[in-house]
Amino acid sequence: MRKLAIILIILVVASSAFAQRVLIYMDLNQRDHLKAYGVTYNSLREGFNIEWLLNYRGGSFLAPMEQKIVDLCRLYGVSYEIIDGAKVAAIYAEIEESNMEVVLLEKAPKIAVYTPPNTHPWDDAVTLALTYAEVPYDKIWDEEVLAGRLGEYDWVHLHHEDFTGQFGKFYASYRNTLWYKQEVATNQEMARRLGFTKVSDLKLAVALKLRDYVAGGGFLFAMCSATETIDVALAGRNVDIVPAEFDGDPIDPNAQQKLNYDECFAFHNFTIETNPLVYSHSSIDYKPDNISRMQPDYFYLFEFSAKFDPVPTMLTQNHVNAIKDFLGQNTAFVKEFVKPHSIILASYKGDNVVKYIHGNYGKGTWTFYGGHDPEDYTHYVGDPPTDLNLHRQSPGYRLILNNILFPAAQKKEHKT
Repeated sequence: MRKLAIILIILVVASSAFAQRVLIYMDLNQRDHLKAYGVTYNSLREGFNIEWLLNYRGGSFLAPMEQKIVDLCRLYGVSYEIIDGAKVAAIYAEIEESNMEVVLLEKAPKIAVYTPPNTHPWDDAVTLALTYAEVPYDKIWDEEVLAGRLGEYDWVHLHHEDFTGQFGKFYASYRNTLWYKQEVATNQEMARRLGFTKVSDLKLAVALKLRDYVAGGGFLFAMCSATETIDVALAGRNVDIVPAEFDGDPIDPNAQQKLNYDECFAFHNFTIETNPLVYSHSSIDYKPDNISRMQPDYFYLFEFSAKFDPVPTMLTQNHVNAIKDFLGQNTAFVKEFVKPHSIILASYKGDNVVKYIHGNYGKGTWTFYGGHDPEDYTHYVGDPPTDLNLHRQSPGYRLILNNILFPAAQKKEHKT
């Protein structure tokens, strides 16, 4: 009997050792939330499957007990814990009984950032986040999009582009500055090279290609002005909505009445701003009345049913649910102009303004996140770059990085 007991103990210990896993926890105890996404992404690139534990300790990751993954955690400064089979079973049991779910991540998505060649890396929060987390990506712009290269990528991010061809509506304040003149010249040269007489025509062609990409199954993520201007450009597909200051010919006097909101991803019933001296594209964008560097507002993440709504749950994983607001060329979205089928992921108190939205288009999805830089409240032109070494636990940046794992996810049935 004693020998049998010893054999059983050995088998249990061996089984527990074999079942060891690496838990990368994502609650307030995590030293570097942003690098944790890099560990997860690069583990997928190495061929390992990772489980995303939705709503468990801030959306933790459960990885196989592999030395390469442990080494990545140590190299990136990411907090982790090696747990045995009994602890894994207890976690699964807790997930089964709670508003939690296990999602299997199987493949590292191939990522592209749509960005002009003359743009500095720190001009875009997504580029900053990917670089800091050590997640590889390709840069593409108008030429690559129109050449049909979008199909090479699982996930595409839109830099804060102005798809209406109005150069960000910076005309009133910056038209005599060197950087603005260079921006205009770069876009005009690209339009000429690709056979377009106007930048606005080029940007519309790009917007249509991006919409086709989503319809075919692509995952599109946009921030700042790209969120608003792609829909404004699409709505004005068959009408001139651009003032002469930007494209050399007058706007259609009936442009507003000719807008077709069925062409849009996320927005409808909005009014376009046709004055070139007004720093606004449309009524979609919300700007706070009192802009202060000292007292930013907060926006709040919605809680979804992890088992029945895993997609919005994935996109809102975080260690906090109240996040400091940040401004941009587009800061947030007035709710009345958001299409009813859109899923609101985050809003402000009062619920008439939303910050973070998601939806389906064809076989693919789009996700729009208002604002420019989650750790720079106002981000004026010429501000220094954000150093993410100082913001390793940024909840605002976590929302960006949730999106890069979304295309890798499949809902998984787990057993306790």
